[in-house]
Amino acid sequence: MTIQRRAAFGVAAALPFAGARGQAAQTIRIGVLNDQSGPYRDISGPSGVQCALQAVAEFGSRGFNVEVINADHQNRPDVGVNIARQWYDQGVDMIIDVPTSSVGLAVNNVAREKNKAYINTGSATSDLTGAQCSPNTIHWMYDTYMLAKSTGAAMVRAGGDTWFFITADYAFGHALERDTGNFVRGAGGRVLGSVRYPFPATTDFSSFLVQAQASRAKVIGFANAGADTINSIKQAAEFGVTRRGTKLAALLMFLPDVHSIGLETAQGLVLTESFYWDLNARTRAFTDRMRPRLRDVVPNMASAANYSATLHYLKAIADMGVAASKASGIDVINRMKAMPCDDDAFGAGTIRLDGRKLCPAYLFEVKAPAESRGRWDYYKLVQTTPAEEAFRPIGEGGCALVRS
Repeated sequence: MTIQRRAAFGVAAALPFAGARGQAAQTIRIGVLNDQSGPYRDISGPSGVQCALQAVAEFGSRGFNVEVINADHQNRPDVGVNIARQWYDQGVDMIIDVPTSSVGLAVNNVAREKNKAYINTGSATSDLTGAQCSPNTIHWMYDTYMLAKSTGAAMVRAGGDTWFFITADYAFGHALERDTGNFVRGAGGRVLGSVRYPFPATTDFSSFLVQAQASRAKVIGFANAGADTINSIKQAAEFGVTRRGTKLAALLMFLPDVHSIGLETAQGLVLTESFYWDLNARTRAFTDRMRPRLRDVVPNMASAANYSATLHYLKAIADMGVAASKASGIDVINRMKAMPCDDDAFGAGTIRLDGRKLCPAYLFEVKAPAESRGRWDYYKLVQTTPAEEAFRPIGEGGCALVRS
């Protein structure tokens, strides 16, 4: 199997078609579209590309070649749409990753227009399997409903029954605030207010933290991710927010974020992930295989999802044949839904009719420095929500693919 990586930042990579027509017909092309330079770079970015490449390498030779290219969408829907359209037109068979929900939703429309396969592992908005679900799309790993149910509900049960949200002003932040607010109110709590900040142009959160403190809410919910979450929590610590008894809810937080913040500041935070490198023997084995590629970091929930989804996609191609897969993205997605999932990163799983890939949700608490055995040993497991309970019930999302 031929494995190729081509980097393209900001613009789509031109795919070479100088080879024999027969070879091109037996080549599957995967485009990893993510943030290589902005606030979400450390979540997936280069490590997400490497995890996709690892899946290709492990899949091995099955009678067809695989090429992997990547590009930086700069967290801009217009850039993401232009890259996706060019890639699909130039022969890319499947696009994967695509963090930033506004970009993810826009690429979702392009995949449907072109009848190509699209696996979103990076966007959080639950609308991808709700009102904007598509027969061409699978939503892997996590979404705002799952995060809200696991982290938000846990905070309310612990006594955090009044909330104030600091929200990234785009589709992801809106969806995360909406879904968490619904769980808070459903549990008898109250949302006292919210403030939305410009994304991705904000680094100073001081004025928003002042507003949150003035509300006297017991919990400040950060409906953001990546560098924004890091800055929010660091600045909250500088303001002494937690010393006044206010709890912080990191509604979407990843292992690299905890590493950047440091255990001294992050200790005690609760968060939800669907993957942790030290969760079990299989996740540790996968992490060991990734070490030569990632070197001084370990896979996190977002990058590991690229491995898991790419591997399952390639299994579906092998099952249905290259020609059939190139003829219809919908047929590829349907084949993926019909096949059980299983890999070392996420274990066994299934994909629902609405495109939601099901996996357990793990609620973690960040360790205190004295509890950590060393670098990347940051989490202790608090509770597990089974896969069939972690996500929004299939009949409640409004997906047109679901027949009542």
